[in-house]
Amino acid sequence: MTRGADVPADAPAAPAAEVAAPIRRPGAWPPAFVASQADRDALVVLAHLEGMPPAELHSLAWREGAASACLAAVTRGASATPGDRRIAAAVDPGAVRSALARIGARVVTPADPEYPERLLHLPDPPACLFVRGRRLAVGGESGPAVGIVGARASSAYGREVAAEIAAGVASAGVAVVSGAARGIDGCAHRGALRAGGPTVAVLGSGIDVAYPRANRRLIEEIAAAGTVISEYPPGMPPHQRRFPARNRIVAALARAVLVVEGAPKSGSLITVEFATDLGRDVMAVPGPVTSPLSIVPHELIRDGAALIRSADDVLAVLGLPPEPGRRALGSGPPAADASPDERRLLEAIAGGPTTADAAARTAGLDPARTLAALVSLELSGAIRAVGGRYERAGRGHGPVPDAPEGG
Repeated sequence: MTRGADVPADAPAAPAAEVAAPIRRPGAWPPAFVASQADRDALVVLAHLEGMPPAELHSLAWREGAASACLAAVTRGASATPGDRRIAAAVDPGAVRSALARIGARVVTPADPEYPERLLHLPDPPACLFVRGRRLAVGGESGPAVGIVGARASSAYGREVAAEIAAGVASAGVAVVSGAARGIDGCAHRGALRAGGPTVAVLGSGIDVAYPRANRRLIEEIAAAGTVISEYPPGMPPHQRRFPARNRIVAALARAVLVVEGAPKSGSLITVEFATDLGRDVMAVPGPVTSPLSIVPHELIRDGAALIRSADDVLAVLGLPPEPGRRALGSGPPAADASPDERRLLEAIAGGPTTADAAARTAGLDPARTLAALVSLELSGAIRAVGGRYERAGRGHGPVPDAPEGG
């Protein structure tokens, strides 16, 4: 399987060793790893190094003890590459602090209470995080979090499902964690924001670099109402190897990971692999069997992932009570009120916008019965007509459109 979603077209391939390390809980960073301002400044410099993966820095920390000692080992040539030594010599921690201050960001280290304990489940926990927005409070006594990931080239059905599930769990106080990518990621964040609940965006670029550019406004909204984090300092561009690294953080922060749509070789499987290695629950939303975007969710369900129909299903996996009165996603009118024809048409429309004729063929209904059922479903609010096609309507928080395509 290829690891690397949301990758610039011209990005070089990542070394396999950077993305395939076995998962073992390391326990912690050394007790005196960040004991002074010099250590904090050293971490800012070390975060810029291109040739030292987090696992290597973690091993170096246990050999050297303090962050400042790790940086000294780099500068004297006892560790890292010549290129990294040049980078270390060029980075001015004061200038980085000024850049962070301009965007309202801060540095969170393993010595700080805000550093999530759940990241210590990784064999290569971030040595520091650059954080914008609200205090990073996920896991432990701070409350559970769920990762919601899926296809970038998502369908209207997938985007609606992601937004509504995110809104439902966020309303229950569960933080929605995702990667701020196009498609499902972005819709999950938007759903949580609309519900006024917590959401955390994990970037695969510098804390001040919006990628994709089309989601710049979304990332700013998350920074204002939620939390944006990155293990990369200001100015760091997106790169193929940084997206699997981002995905490991999404999986580590979450108690469970939900996949909404994914074609074969989907980047969502990267997050699933990390989640499985970390002992997190894996969940998936089923879709139309005729859609290529249903292949990954259906395979995950076949292999034991929890089948998710609504936010309440997610809350059940997390061991939380359901919210009274909520129905399954896309269920339209209550089952007692929906006619057999209406239920067949809802299934026919599940894959996305379709014409009345196409829906009739899929449902096996004649035109007269189809028209009657479509009118009833539209009046009930279960579906809507857009440009001569019918699609399922959002329930509760309304549909959330995807951001326009862009780099």
